[in-house]
Amino acid sequence: MKSHVVGALILIVIGTLFLLNNLGFTNLSLTKLLLTWWPAILIAVGLGLLFKRN
Repeated sequence: MKSHVVGALILIVIGTLFLLNNLGFTNLSLTKLLLTWWPAILIAVGLGLLFKRN
């Protein structure tokens, strides 16, 4: 997959989560979720850069 497609999909997922949270469909604390999982996000970004094909 091209990097711009992955970036677009990530933005769509994040936007959907924020929208569902604002409309009251979820009871997620997005800040708590981000603060909990930030190391996994860094690992995923690092692996993506490591295995990125030129």
